Amino acid sequence: MTDITRRGFLKGSSAVAGALAFTSLTPISAVAASKRGSGVLTAGRMGPMLCEVSDGKLIATKNALAQTVPNSLQTTGPDQVYTKARVKYPMVRKGYLESPTAPKGERGKDEYVRVSWDEAYKLIHEQHMRIRKTHGPESVFAGSYGWRSSGVLHKAQTLLQRYMSMAGGYSGHIGDYSTGAAQVIMPHVMGSIEVYEQQTTHPMVMENSDVVVLWGMNPLNTLKIAWSSTDCTGLEFFHQLKKSGKTIIAIDPMRSETIDFFEDKIQWIAPRPMTDVAMLMGIAHTLVKNGKHDKAFLDKYTTGYDKFEAYLLGKEDGVVKNSQWAADITGIPAKQIELLADIFSSNRTMLMAGWGIQRQQFGEQRHWMIATLAAMLGQIGLPGGGFGFSYHYSNGGNPTRDAGVLPAISASIGGGSSAGNDWAVSGAVNSFPVARIVEALENPGKQYQHNGHEKTFPEIKMIWWAGGANFTHHQDTNRLIKAWQKPELIVISEIYWTAAAKHADIVLPITTSFERNDMTMTGDYSNQHLVPMKKVVEPQGEARNDFDVFADMAEMIKAGGRDVFTEGKSEMDWLKGFYEAAQKGGRAARVRMPNFGKFWDDNELIEMKFNKKAAQFVRHADFRKDPVMNPLGTPSGKIEIYSKTIEGYGYDDCPAHPTWIEPTEFFGSAKDGELQLMTAHAAHRLHSQFNYAKLREEYAIANREPISINSEDAKARGIKTGDLVRAYNDRGQVLVGAYVTDGIKQGAVCIHEGGWPDLDPATGICRNGGANVLTSDIPTSRLANGCAANSSLVRIEKFTEQAPELMAFTPPKNA
Repeated sequence: MTDITRRGFLKGSSAVAGALAFTSLTPISAVAASKRGSGVLTAGRMGPMLCEVSDGKLIATKNALAQTVPNSLQTTGPDQVYTKARVKYPMVRKGYLESPTAPKGERGKDEYVRVSWDEAYKLIHEQHMRIRKTHGPESVFAGSYGWRSSGVLHKAQTLLQRYMSMAGGYSGHIGDYSTGAAQVIMPHVMGSIEVYEQQTTHPMVMENSDVVVLWGMNPLNTLKIAWSSTDCTGLEFFHQLKKSGKTIIAIDPMRSETIDFFEDKIQWIAPRPMTDVAMLMGIAHTLVKNGKHDKAFLDKYTTGYDKFEAYLLGKEDGVVKNSQWAADITGIPAKQIELLADIFSSNRTMLMAGWGIQRQQFGEQRHWMIATLAAMLGQIGLPGGGFGFSYHYSNGGNPTRDAGVLPAISASIGGGSSAGNDWAVSGAVNSFPVARIVEALENPGKQYQHNGHEKTFPEIKMIWWAGGANFTHHQDTNRLIKAWQKPELIVISEIYWTAAAKHADIVLPITTSFERNDMTMTGDYSNQHLVPMKKVVEPQGEARNDFDVFADMAEMIKAGGRDVFTEGKSEMDWLKGFYEAAQKGGRAARVRMPNFGKFWDDNELIEMKFNKKAAQFVRHADFRKDPVMNPLGTPSGKIEIYSKTIEGYGYDDCPAHPTWIEPTEFFGSAKDGELQLMTAHAAHRLHSQFNYAKLREEYAIANREPISINSEDAKARGIKTGDLVRAYNDRGQVLVGAYVTDGIKQGAVCIHEGGWPDLDPATGICRNGGANVLTSDIPTSRLANGCAANSSLVRIEKFTEQAPELMAFTPPKNA
């Protein structure tokens, strides 16, 4: 996996010129309606879909757009609607229902009692108002972090916060789990967050890049979805890249689905997990040693490079960060590191990096160091050169269209359609980093540092969570369960009996996107399509829309509250208004859009107009052309390799320039038998979504989440593919199915994130293999306070006892 040569790297490069003719600025478009097939048109995060309905039941979903690379997630519609894991009725924990002000029992262990919607509303309202009156708005947490619904109206978190604003404010969250470290460090370095920005376009990469590096990213998995709805072009881009003859290099401790997809068209290098900074520094040192760094670029466009170079050369701490130093840390031979430096500097190179590498202790250093290396190569702002942090997400790189863009409902009241709504204006009164929710519950009133500011955790007495599964995405599940007992009231609005729902006091059944009307754009960067999201089937059980739930709750705050919340508009009124706003923008862009009634009745998506100039977009090209007239948003206006701002914060866990800091749980500190745990994205689900679906059959081993184990590590422990394995550490233990392979770095294992936690009450073992039972809940640093899930050590052993029954997808008793 690391035995690479110059000839191997550059094989096929002579074919590049001939392979370019296909791309140029040709857009990837939707298939004509006559070829798409029939069915009710809707959309989800996995793209526009056609839904087949028979006798009022959804029986199949498929992609409504052209595709070369299949997307398994587009088949999950029926499973989403009809799984046994659905929450069908409003439910209240028995011990809470008996005594709301002094609850009995324990969350996660109590049984549930079915109540009517009116009873649930009354109970929530009374206790919410009591808590708010006694402890103030800070005591009510409505951060409700999670993946959003695709539509512009039925957005659970936004609707919750809209209601909480009317109630007088709430505590919210800052940042996210996905890019917690990168989105804070990159504004200091590049003047923008970079991770959620349009990338140098796919056509520019195809026409100009000689070398494309996939650093810690697996786009064949992550491009199956988008934040709103995928435009389905990213997978096609990588399909074309595979055919291009370009030099493609993957740097990843694990042989991902993307590496398998590229077959022999890719060079795979597998460093030890968490050693990216050391590897990047070894490459950077080689550039300096050989005089291959672009001094003119560094002088003109960056600040502080001299301080970083002193560190790189060992003048600061006495440690020279050369290729051999990097080899000792990464497990990659020094000659291979030196070869990478030569290839990167001798060719137009695009460094595409994923986000998983910054979900580690000191994660800020990873993306900072990639930007620094790109600056040393001097290719930032050139067509096909530099770096990009969003090629694996939401089809970053698909050119932005001339479009009529849908607005969306706001978390604040903005209508003025009802008299007297001046009381409905409060927003979040305290916000803390999203990955620090457990720390906040454990330490009310504690002061902490975040990005140069001293902040204080609120004392949380009530939590309302809507549209997310925090028990799956948060680290150290057992610590979370303990902290989760502290609030007086926890309400969960949910579609399914997730672990979070099973640890709530009150659970409200919510509709899937197939059971309501909405609209969405595809392509978070491209705005390529506007898609109707038609109601496909009737709601299951007594499920209701979040919009209706919070409108009902708003009326209980104050007479007329419903009209304030809804601004006097129905579901279809809102959609018509959003469409007409987009239509107005479409006219300005000369995009033809029919009136709303025809659009809705036609059951067709609208494809927006391709813009040839937008297809030539090169990130940071204006800055490169004239850094004085087009400065970056940093204090200096330049790329800050050394940040005086960060220096002023005085954080020893985030110094003022990229720095190699050895993580706490790391191969270098591992005790005999300990392995580095990675928690990568799964191929057949979106985080925890669809863990219950039939697609589970594609990856489950012994009906558990799989664990990938290097063949040598497995042999030493007597483990074979198909065996049940206990993975454990001081934080917890999980039961997983062994997948023995040479496609993972020796000394590492991987359990894909998103498995629903399912703790056996007798033994405490997670019967489903939820990775976060094992992960460490620590901040990346005091700068960003991002999650550091991939900084964990575990032990594994063959499980020889009788396997406990899997209960992850089984509703609680009486539910």
